[in-house]
Amino acid sequence: MTGPVRGLSRVEYEALVARDMSEESLQRRVLRLARELGWKAYHTYDSRRSQPGWPDLALVSAKRRRFLVAELKKERGVVSAEQHAWLTALAAAGVETHVWRPTDLLDETVLRVLTRVQGPGDRA
Repeated sequence: MTGPVRGLSRVEYEALVARDMSEESLQRRVLRLARELGWKAYHTYDSRRSQPGWPDLALVSAKRRRFLVAELKKERGVVSAEQHAWLTALAAAGVETHVWRPTDLLDETVLRVLTRVQGPGDRA
């Protein structure tokens, strides 16, 4: 299978797209997908006066009985110590946590996470 660029496979094309996708673009796409699937979303637009490290997105779906947070990174972006500390603390408290990169959007990992239904007593 060739991708939109002649001579590239789909995997090669997606790798190029992922490599060049900004965190801002990833966020717009994840938010659009989440909202289309009925999730309510929160993002702190100006975090300069907020606690460092809080995840980029908080998403809740009453229909799916789920709350999750997601830290968004460029393909080769690094999770900071503060971000890791928040994700670890939230996970320890039972919150579903994710670190999503462009490849997670392109390979439909994000879609699979957002369409999963949480059962009674289930934990992520």
